[in-house]
Amino acid sequence: MIKPVAPVAKKQPTKLEKHGDVRIDSYYWMNDREDPEVISHLERENSYYRQLTSHTKDFQDQLFLEMKGRIKEDDQSVPYKQNGYWYITRFETGQQYPVYSRKKGTLGGKEEIMFDCNDMAKGHDFFNLGGLSVSPNNEMAAYALDTVSRRQYTLQIKNLLTGEVYSDKIENTSGGAVWAEDNKTLFYTHKDPVTLRSEKIYKHVLGTPSEKDELVYHEKDETFGTYVYRTKSKKFIVISSYSTLTSEYQTLRADDPNGKFKIFSPRARGLEYSIAHYADNFYVLTNKDGATNFKLMKAKEDATDADKWQEFLPHRANVLLEDIDIFKDYYVLTERENGLNRLKIARWDGKDSYYMPFESETYTAYVGTNPDFDTELLRYGYNSMITPSSTIDFNMRTKEKKIRKEQEVLGGNFNKNNYLERRLWATARDGERIPMSVVYRKETKLDKNTPVLQYAYGSYGATIDPYFSTVRLSLLDRGFVFALAHVRGGQYLGRPWYENGKLLHKRNTFNDFIDCSKFLISEGHSSAGHLYAMGGSAGGLLMGAILNQAPELYHGVVAQVPFVDVITTMLDDSIPLTTGEYDEWGNPNEKVYYDYMKTYSPYDNVSQQEYPNILVTTGLHDSQVQYFEPAKWVAKLREMKTDQNLLLFEINMEAGHGGASGRFEAIKEVAREYAFLLDLEGKIR
Repeated sequence: MIKPVAPVAKKQPTKLEKHGDVRIDSYYWMNDREDPEVISHLERENSYYRQLTSHTKDFQDQLFLEMKGRIKEDDQSVPYKQNGYWYITRFETGQQYPVYSRKKGTLGGKEEIMFDCNDMAKGHDFFNLGGLSVSPNNEMAAYALDTVSRRQYTLQIKNLLTGEVYSDKIENTSGGAVWAEDNKTLFYTHKDPVTLRSEKIYKHVLGTPSEKDELVYHEKDETFGTYVYRTKSKKFIVISSYSTLTSEYQTLRADDPNGKFKIFSPRARGLEYSIAHYADNFYVLTNKDGATNFKLMKAKEDATDADKWQEFLPHRANVLLEDIDIFKDYYVLTERENGLNRLKIARWDGKDSYYMPFESETYTAYVGTNPDFDTELLRYGYNSMITPSSTIDFNMRTKEKKIRKEQEVLGGNFNKNNYLERRLWATARDGERIPMSVVYRKETKLDKNTPVLQYAYGSYGATIDPYFSTVRLSLLDRGFVFALAHVRGGQYLGRPWYENGKLLHKRNTFNDFIDCSKFLISEGHSSAGHLYAMGGSAGGLLMGAILNQAPELYHGVVAQVPFVDVITTMLDDSIPLTTGEYDEWGNPNEKVYYDYMKTYSPYDNVSQQEYPNILVTTGLHDSQVQYFEPAKWVAKLREMKTDQNLLLFEINMEAGHGGASGRFEAIKEVAREYAFLLDLEGKIR
């Protein structure tokens, strides 16, 4: 049998110069997705991937059926009540997409089908319905469609009583829309067609041409984005302007859609705040005056400038205040202490306050969908790495809880008592202790032959909490350990954990991951021949960095939609997201950031050395990380690496950043990644 030959991309050197430094990019030509030669090269990569994984095809199918078999296909969400209706999202057996419905008054009422996405998706390779917003009189719904996977949504309006879809059609929006109280005025966000930055808020009146929509606000600072929403109290429509470090809000009474928005408090660099409305006051979650982990302040409706805010809850050095949810008689705080979620419930009148008890060593708890303002019930979610997700209604007055739904794991083989979850702490090279949430089957022996999949993200302050996964069971049941590394760059241990993993501290993220790997090996939990790494998007950048810096530690790495060409991307402000990222990565137009990025940018640091087995994935229409970043990276790796290990590149030619849109198609992607890992372990069966 003739061994398939890896695709070799043509080299067409492009000189890139900045700050007197010259970089030669031999694969810059791949940036044009309209170039037939680019498409041809990507198709050759896909063909090579299929040839080298053909022996795992039956196993991929087996994994897919196994994963699919754990899912309750005819499933539905726990109904939630809003404005006199119960809203339900359900899936039907064999169908890829959800059905959105509602019932008036009681759950025993007649079901009204609002949107059947399975019908709507026919004829589309990709389909996503977003931004569902029902008018105050319950008669109409604004909704948005993306059939390309570029996250450029077309906004439409449907009459829920007659089923008529109005002729109003608004292109290139972010998806969301907000109704004013008059049931005919909509506010929505428009995107820049090139950079895809959410930059303008428009006002649309039902039945009028979208070309005549009024521009309400234009966010001209290219480092900011904007969006619009309505407060839970329903009294205000709010425009938010946001960047990584700074925020600003404008408010307008929802019953005065033709009025003028009023600045809540002018933006000041480094001042972050968010607002919630209750009675005659706003409650402001903010880092004002050095409140690194945030505090809660209070402002009257007619005195909202920052110098008028009054402290409501003080800053705490060891507790990150993440959010507030407001009800008529209670407010609920979402906090994080020592990495663990906490939910605190307090009465507005001060008569009672308490924390909800969670006893596990590592878990995830969060406030769920609570649109109803006048209720004693708090809906929250709970799961852990061995505990399936539960949706729970908690009576804040009586403290009684009712599990409304517990995720069913079908197939007959799952028992949470067969698994162990632990939290381990590795010591990084600078002395910081890095937590890891770990799960495996009880009978899995931890030694140098144990396969471990180490996962992390570590950017934007996004915390990946220890979560339950039905698909992950296919790895655990075959002897794998899954280790979630809570590296710096996330907020697992509070806001300073994020600050110490961004900008000129970004290398801490990579060092933490590598030091966690070294810890697992030194403790005898695995070895370099059985340790694997996985990460996506900014976590794909992490994968690229560890591959250059410590390739000897890993037997295989999966880099999903990886952000790997950091300098070139951050110097091109025409690429989606770039300008809004300066406060996360730095602006390479400034030499100090350029020089620092150059020390870790995966594409710029590929060298002549041995690399482990690698699987790279992307989507041709990705708007978050453009397909050409991983395409160029793979080409350069093929050119430079000195080993004979696998380097596979799979491109979804119909999808974007989130991969396939159907619930089963997404599982097929996971099955392909797991088959890659299990094949390397010799565990295909």
